[in-house]
Amino acid sequence: MNDRPLTLFVNRDNPAKLTKSEPSMPANSHASAALDLNLDARPEVRHDWRLEEIEALFELPFNDLLFRAQQVHRAHFDPNAVQVSTLLSIKTGACPEDCKYCPQSGHYNTGLGKEKLLEIDKVVEQARAAKEAGASRFCMGAAWRSPRERDLRVVMEMVGRVKALGLETCMTLGMVDSDQASRLAEAGLDYYNHNLDTSPEYYGEVITTRSYADRLDTLANVREAGMKVCSGGILGMGEAPRDRAALLQQLVRLEPHPESVPINMLVKVPGTPMENVEDLDPLEFIRAIAVARILMPQSHVRLSAGREQMDESTQAMAFLAGANSIFYGDTLLTTGNPQIERDRALFDKLGLHPEQRDTHADEADTETALTHAIQRQRDDALFYDAAQA
Repeated sequence: MNDRPLTLFVNRDNPAKLTKSEPSMPANSHASAALDLNLDARPEVRHDWRLEEIEALFELPFNDLLFRAQQVHRAHFDPNAVQVSTLLSIKTGACPEDCKYCPQSGHYNTGLGKEKLLEIDKVVEQARAAKEAGASRFCMGAAWRSPRERDLRVVMEMVGRVKALGLETCMTLGMVDSDQASRLAEAGLDYYNHNLDTSPEYYGEVITTRSYADRLDTLANVREAGMKVCSGGILGMGEAPRDRAALLQQLVRLEPHPESVPINMLVKVPGTPMENVEDLDPLEFIRAIAVARILMPQSHVRLSAGREQMDESTQAMAFLAGANSIFYGDTLLTTGNPQIERDRALFDKLGLHPEQRDTHADEADTETALTHAIQRQRDDALFYDAAQA
């Protein structure tokens, strides 16, 4: 790199555009990079960010980066509102994929037992409790490579009944083809989660049983079916800084941007190949949150896995950097998550509050979901004893 500090100027009319300038100052100067920011400006939504531009954002002085991220955040969101989701594992363990971070992979001995698909009534009970605890979205995850036909029918029923409670619905079931995506959308599924995990270049170091193209195809099928996309990645898996920038570039290229972008910190689970990976500096994690906010100004950026290991100061910085979504509850699939009372106490300290849904949209969605649920209940072929699967 050049010894002289890089100055990044932001166009007042287009804050998403960076221009570089080499200032005429001594090489040993510690002057901060200059930013000309307009707090009232709404940045252009772009899909053509070059990798070098994204890396330049990561290299900004920390205070300047957070200032710019906060500017973008306030242009699109209530800065003190946080979207709250609850995640439930509806089928745990024995996944055939070899994701090196995952305790649910059948390739590794992590002490996690195999559990069968939960019964629908139990899922609805958990969803009702989540809503009473303040969640606005209920996410359901199954450790599958791809859902089987009879399983798909059951999860479609879960969607309808959870949605009838007035909650947004999200599922992560592995890969889905265009037909499966269409059927889930018809059942009323709002979001489908399918993370890219890391950059295309580093992906082979993380997983070999599913290609990067497979992941992009699933996201395309979800979008084509009319569902919203939840997609992000995991940081701290031994990747290089350039890989973090390349991951965000892949997400930015999706048109439209994912509505929800979970940024996970690796939870190192004994028995997985990544149990001894070097810890990622928390400030580097905050940088990624801030850059994600700048690149995807209209998306909810979710502070996701790894939050249990973060102290309150780190979480506060993440919210300042533009994170405005969390998972709420005691567990996150199979890993720990800050308990509800701790989260409430933190929200009180920071003056944050749960984001509210559009109640008019809720009423229409609930009526539609109830209609679908009644129709499906009339077809006994949609039901089977999940405990016997």
